[in-house]
Amino acid sequence: CTGGEIQFADQKQEFNKRPSKIGRRSLSRSISQSSTDSYSSAASYTDSSDDETSPRDKQQKNSKGNGDFCIKNIKQADFGRREIEIAEQEMPALMALRKRAQGEKPLAGAKVVGCTHITAQTAVLMETLSALGAQCRWAACNIYSTQNEVAAALAEGGFSVFAWKGESEDDFWWCIDRCVNVEGWQPNMILDDGGDLTHWIYKKYPNMFKKIKGIVEESVTGVHRLYQLSKAGKLCVPAMNVNDSVTKQKFDNLYCCRESILDGLKRTTDVMFGGKQVVVCGYGEVGKGCCAALKAMGSIVYVTEIDPICALQACMDGFRLVKLNEVMRQVDIVITCTGNKNVVVRENLDRMKNGCIVCNMGHSNTEIDVASLRTPELTWERVRSQVDHVIWPDGKRIVLLAEGRLLNLSCSTVPTFVLSITATTQALALIELYNAPEGRYKQDVYLLPKKMDEYVASLHLPTFDAHLTELTDEQAKYLGLNKNGPFKPNYYRYENL
Repeated sequence: CTGGEIQFADQKQEFNKRPSKIGRRSLSRSISQSSTDSYSSAASYTDSSDDETSPRDKQQKNSKGNGDFCIKNIKQADFGRREIEIAEQEMPALMALRKRAQGEKPLAGAKVVGCTHITAQTAVLMETLSALGAQCRWAACNIYSTQNEVAAALAEGGFSVFAWKGESEDDFWWCIDRCVNVEGWQPNMILDDGGDLTHWIYKKYPNMFKKIKGIVEESVTGVHRLYQLSKAGKLCVPAMNVNDSVTKQKFDNLYCCRESILDGLKRTTDVMFGGKQVVVCGYGEVGKGCCAALKAMGSIVYVTEIDPICALQACMDGFRLVKLNEVMRQVDIVITCTGNKNVVVRENLDRMKNGCIVCNMGHSNTEIDVASLRTPELTWERVRSQVDHVIWPDGKRIVLLAEGRLLNLSCSTVPTFVLSITATTQALALIELYNAPEGRYKQDVYLLPKKMDEYVASLHLPTFDAHLTELTDEQAKYLGLNKNGPFKPNYYRYENL
């Protein structure tokens, strides 16, 4: 690896300048693209405004006298521990991994530096990695999603955590730097969500890659960055693309959104779904989940699509395929989930009927052109947290949720069980890369082996008291399969809607 700076297309800001207070939050959102995808938790019940002193300016120590962390308030540790214990009950596979690791420690000697959402679910993952033998240092990939009480519990438990809810852009990069740049500790594995940590090491400490065995990345944005690096011949170590593994795609994207779309809308607007006309833009995994949930609640659902295959699926599932402008005047709710930009523009917003609810479930906050609404003739009224009424001169108003950012990230929580599947996949990817013999993985981006996807799924089946059928020798021979899997070829599509 050379020390040359890697410049990403979406990342041209200079990170060392302290921006003025006004622009901090919006700037950090644009820099930390990871903040607009993946999951988070709004269930941080502690008030973060009670103390305006920056955590960076405080001397902090846990009960054992260790101060290698930077969080909001160590006194919240007991509350955070209870949150983690609740999450453990819904994360059976990670608990099973811990049990199996009591004898062998597959991550003994691993020094994992991580940058993900710091929530109760992540804490269960971190404590599992520790039980498997790893040492961990952690920062947040999102300035809003840290649960302060969980960060306190982790710090009290001896983890080096650098994160608090409501960081500035400068804090965000400072925390990542504190994780990486520490005397006498050199990471040999990276667990990233959004690619910010990987980028920082490339930018500031490229020589570290000589000791790093691999990168595990779980977000759309981060994976995109890794493929860019690989294409440019600048990827120094093997990387595992967890985002596109079956267990992440189907479960985190489809099943999770199927539950959290209703949760997010109910918490913010108390809307009744029966009989409402809804248009869902995009019929990928997220769109499929949203449509299924709304249809089941008795809504009349329209779909917009650019891809004829996804469009045909929508038709076969019983949804009317339309162009947005055909239904704009009559729909009650507009939901974007395309991953694109300017899907709903000012012209569409002008034509919406009074009281229309507008929100985004895609990973990027560019889908609704919110900037076009910040004009003098329109009045913005904050109704409650994450809910704005935008009022036109004639009195018409629309209800905009989370200013067009990811609805479930901003307004509700994500089911812990789904995160168990994602976190188990991450843990197995770390084990695989860390223990792989020299030469198995080149300096490229890999998908998790299907055998591991199947293993993750099998660890979750006991929760449902589910009993798998086993192939007989004769059946296995007939199908040309190993009795223990993998059971499907790599190109197999697990369709379920």
